[in-house]
Amino acid sequence: MNARAKGMAKLAYKWRSYGAGYLFMLPWMIGFAVFMAFPIGWSLYLAFQKVSLSGTGFKYSYIGMQNFKDALFKDNEFTIQLLVFMQQMIFMIPIIIIFSLCVSLLLNQQFPGRFLFRAIFFLPVIFSTGQVLTELFQQGAGDVPFIAQYGIDTYVTENFSKSLADPLLNILGMMILILWSSGVQILIFIAGFQTISKSIYEAVRIDGASPWTSFWKITLPGVKPFIALNLLYTMVDLFTFPFNPIMEQIKSNMFNISTGYGYASAIAWLYFIFIMILIALIMLFLNSSNKARRA
Repeated sequence: MNARAKGMAKLAYKWRSYGAGYLFMLPWMIGFAVFMAFPIGWSLYLAFQKVSLSGTGFKYSYIGMQNFKDALFKDNEFTIQLLVFMQQMIFMIPIIIIFSLCVSLLLNQQFPGRFLFRAIFFLPVIFSTGQVLTELFQQGAGDVPFIAQYGIDTYVTENFSKSLADPLLNILGMMILILWSSGVQILIFIAGFQTISKSIYEAVRIDGASPWTSFWKITLPGVKPFIALNLLYTMVDLFTFPFNPIMEQIKSNMFNISTGYGYASAIAWLYFIFIMILIALIMLFLNSSNKARRA
């Protein structure tokens, strides 16, 4: 068999293995090429330009990496906002994952009306997105009144340092949002439970294992890849959250005369690179989990 025939055979094998997945991705790839490829490329071009507005329109002056240098070294606002946001995420992500895991364990049990309760936990994901979520929070729907009512904010302020108390109070103030943001994670965990064979639970039950032992020895190791998947989804969801301070900073610099579109684009690309690094780390953890599970 010559090299051309081998190449065709290898291509046919890959298509049989991954063709269905590529077909499911095809609508997204077409939409990306039509609606998103040019704006993304244009923003990368603007990141290396000094954009100014004149009477005849926009003027572009090539300044190289200056926008990136200003964002990282000259203007500390971007770095500070990013560090503060990461500090909040360190608190929020474990809370969302643990809450989703606990609720999914309950919803995975057999009881009347299980489908209705699953729908109730998922409905906020549908209704509280985008502009709807913004309007709800502007009207005070996301406030947690018992924090001030029972003096929790005073207790946290008096017993923790300011660097720890501020993000902790922010997390407590967003508890409603955390509950609203857990619907997809709950469904992912429930789907993960279905991949664990019931015969394993029956075997350990015959051997006298308690439900607590079954959880630690069977359920938790079995859903480890889905924990990594939920980490990835939650992180991306929080990075694109409407109240994200980095997103607000990009918008404010975009319409600022002294900075403009070029500087805002540089911040956006730095933010994107940072997100991709974190996603790569999660993907490495996810791949290692899958390999360990197959082994």
